[in-house]
Amino acid sequence: MITSSSSSVRTGPCPAHLWIFSSIGKKTIVALTGIALILFVIGHLLGNFSIYLGPDAMNLYAEKLHDLGPILWVIRLGLIAVVVLHIYFTMLLWKENRTARPQKYIASDPIKTTVFARTMRLSGLIVLAFVIFHLAHFTVRVVDPSFQEMHTLLDGRRVHDVYAMVIKGFSSAPVVIVYVVGLFLLTFHLSHGIASLFQTFGITNSRIRRNYECAARVLAWALFAGYVSIPIAVLVFGLGKGVGQ
Repeated sequence: MITSSSSSVRTGPCPAHLWIFSSIGKKTIVALTGIALILFVIGHLLGNFSIYLGPDAMNLYAEKLHDLGPILWVIRLGLIAVVVLHIYFTMLLWKENRTARPQKYIASDPIKTTVFARTMRLSGLIVLAFVIFHLAHFTVRVVDPSFQEMHTLLDGRRVHDVYAMVIKGFSSAPVVIVYVVGLFLLTFHLSHGIASLFQTFGITNSRIRRNYECAARVLAWALFAGYVSIPIAVLVFGLGKGVGQ
């Protein structure tokens, strides 16, 4: 029996693999993971604002998340995967730019170098360290072991007192300084990163660039103001005074 050469098994690099590790593929993955992280940052802030509604509101919000059970862990693991991909492909692009020629954006009109652009790698690494500290502080609760013992009653249920934990956590000036600095660097990172998304997807020209760069900075600083307002409200203005002491 004669076998046609067309029926033989194809060999060679996988097209998907070639695209993923191409310059455009890497930039697209960085952009998509960046969008996912921005949406998380916005959603997380909206949830955190429940602290201004009082202990019951914040503890109820925390319990609704806890009641998701396995789904919450799927979300957490997915978020970790997004962070890892974002950092990994960002570093690949940085290495590519260092060892080869400067890579251009998809569009032919790149964003001018700014302090935000020049500090992207450094701010990103410091923000990663800050996120690890934040998880150790309020999620794993190893920075202050007393957080583990904070409980309260909510609709007849004994639940973890997240409100008291946050109040006590932000009653420390050194901790608040760490958060303010970390959030400040996150703002630097977002200021350039959000604007870069438009260029990565080719949505740019000299006429609209100034508008989306301005919008990116407004959003980044609005997030900074929102997040920083909570530790400042606790430490400086006495939000929740007497709780968790």
